[in-house]
This record gives sequence, structure tokens and C-alpha cells, in this order.
Amino acid sequence: MGKSPDFAGWVTKNDIRCADGVIIRHGAFEVNDGTTVPLVWQHDYNTPSNVIGSILLHSAPEGVYGEAFLNATQRGKDAKELVRHGDITAMSIGAKGIRKEGDDVVHGEIYEVSLVLRGANPGAVIEQVMQHSAYGDYEDQERGVIYTGLEDSIIIHSDNEGENNS
Repeated sequence: MGKSPDFAGWVTKNDIRCADGVIIRHGAFEVNDGTTVPLVWQHDYNTPSNVIGSILLHSAPEGVYGEAFLNATQRGKDAKELVRHGDITAMSIGAKGIRKEGDDVVHGEIYEVSLVLRGANPGAVIEQVMQHSAYGDYEDQERGVIYTGLEDSIIIHSDNEGENNS
């Protein structure tokens, strides 16, 4: 995608009983490995503004992991703030072509992932929220640039010892 994700986490976890009684089994959504699907607000894709971004899916032994990229619409920005603040921590999938063996889901294709207030799969949670700055990705949260308003005077604040702070 060329840019860093806004957040990442499990869109579904294997071997956990979901609220609807089904259990997603290992490899059930392998067909989605490496695919990108829409990221939606609360499974409501009846209006285009509820599509808030996209999510790149990765099949793993534990389930399906996703890297989410929120769009620059107002709803995308609102969702980014809700995730950053920790108000929204859960995800949920929309899938088709489901094949079950009893209560076990053994095959399907994810066609959308939603940010939700509470997901059916207790393991489908956001694990990482990436911080971005006006200067790109911001990994060193202990560093800052202070502009004093005086010409040719920039103070770099960092707790990295030995760094040249002038």
C-alpha cells in the first residue's frame, strides 16, 4: 500500500467459541491471505460514508491478522481517533461461502471487516495503534522539536543520551 497502517490486530481468532456459537478453525479463511477488503463501521455498508478504509489480511496459525488503513474522510478520521483513544478495540468479519462441520467453520471468504463496539469473536481485537506525525511515521515518542519563535533557534528535546542537542 506504500504507507504504514493506522492500526493492526486480529480480525478473527481460531478455536474460540463466538457469541453466535460457532468456532473458527485453523485455515478457515486461508483464501484471504494477502488480500485487501473494505473496512466498515459496524457492518453498515448501505451508505458509502460507512466505508472508512481498507484492511490487508494475513492468515496465521492463530487466525487472521489485519493491517488497517483508514481513509481521509470525516468518518475515517473519527474512527482513527476512536481507535487511538482506545474507545474502539474490537473488530468483526463479514464472510461468505461459509462451510461448517457442526459448529466449526472450516472454510469461508472474508468480504469485509468492521470496527465494532463489541465483536462476536472475543479474540478479534486491535493490538497495535500506530502513531503518525506531520513528518511521517513517528516511532520515537520521546523526541520533540520545540520552536521558540527566535530566528535560527531550534531546540531538540530527546532523552537519548549522547545525541547532539543544539
